[in-house]
Amino acid sequence: MTLKIGLIGTGYIADYHARAAKKIAGVQITAVVNNQSQLAAAFAQKYDIPRQYTSVEDLLQDGDIDAISINVPNAFHAPFAVAALAAGVHVIVEKPMAMNGTEAQSIIDAAQKSGALLMVAHCWRFDEEVLWLKDQVDSGKLGRIIRTKGYGVHANWGPSGWFTQADLAGGGALVDMGIHAIDTARFLLGDPQPASVYAKIGTFYGEYDVDDTGIVIVNWDNGVTSSIESGWWQPHMDGPEAATQLYGNRGFGEVFPTHLSLPNPETETIEAIDPGFPHPRAEHCPQVMYDNQMAYFVDCVRNGRAPNPGGAEGLVNMKILDAAYESARSGNVVKIGGK
Repeated sequence: MTLKIGLIGTGYIADYHARAAKKIAGVQITAVVNNQSQLAAAFAQKYDIPRQYTSVEDLLQDGDIDAISINVPNAFHAPFAVAALAAGVHVIVEKPMAMNGTEAQSIIDAAQKSGALLMVAHCWRFDEEVLWLKDQVDSGKLGRIIRTKGYGVHANWGPSGWFTQADLAGGGALVDMGIHAIDTARFLLGDPQPASVYAKIGTFYGEYDVDDTGIVIVNWDNGVTSSIESGWWQPHMDGPEAATQLYGNRGFGEVFPTHLSLPNPETETIEAIDPGFPHPRAEHCPQVMYDNQMAYFVDCVRNGRAPNPGGAEGLVNMKILDAAYESARSGNVVKIGGK
C-alpha cells in the first residue's frame, strides 16, 4: 500500500527530505505546504506533487495523508507537529524539535495521546562514519570514555533570515549548529541523561538578537563530560559540523577525520585504525544520510515501531539547550533532573 507523505516547508532542508522520500518504493509525496502559494507551486512542480496548500490546517482537514515532514522555522515545529499528531498523522520534524523543552513535551504528549509516531530528525545518527565510530565504542576498543569534544561551527560564514531572529529560531548558533554536536556526542555515548550544564554564550560577529558563539559543558549521568563549541562566522574551526572526539582510557577516536588511535603501553606503540573514509568528504552533509533517515522513518511507520531518535531524544536535547541559555544568563551551573 502506498504511504502518502506531505512536506511542510519548501526551503533548503525540505529538498533533502523530498529527494529522500522520492527514492523509497511505495512512498508518494502527495502534498506540500508553504504559506506563499507561488513557492508551494514551484516545489510541487519540481517534485511532481499533486496537492499544494498554504496552511497545515487545510492539509489536515482534507486528510488522505499518512505522514508529514516538518521543515519550517523552529517556532512552527510544535504547533504543526501537535496538530498533525492529533489528526493521527505520523510526524518527522527537523531539529530542534521545538523552541524549548515545554513545547517539546507538548509534542510528545500529543503523540502519546493519538498513538501516531514521532521522529526528530537528528540526522547524524544515520551517517556511516558516525555509525562506524559508535560500533568501535560499543565494542570496547576505547575502553571507558572519559570525555568528549564536539563542534557545531561555521567558519567565515553564517546564515541569514529566520535563523537570526529569536522569535522564529529560539536561539542562534547553538540551536542551529551546536545541537548537532550535542546529539552526536550523546548518541556515541549510548544516550546517557544530562546531569548538569554550564555555558558561555554570546553575540560577537553579527547584528542580530541571537547567539553566534558558544561553549557548553555537559556532565552526563554516566560520569562522562562533553564540551561543545558552537558558532557562526568564526575565524577558525577545529572540525566540521558534528565532528566529535572521544577520549577513552584505552584510546582515542573521532569522526571527521574518522579513525582510532590505540596506545599500547607494553610495546610503547600506537595502533592507528583507519577505516578508509575520505577526508575531507566530497559533501560533508551528503544526501545519503538523509536518505537513510527517511527510509528508517518510513520503515517505522510501516511496522508500527517507535522511532529512535524520537520525542524522548529530542526532548533531552531541548533540556540541554534550555539549561545552556539559563547558565549563560546566570553564570551558574544548571542541574537537570531525571529523564
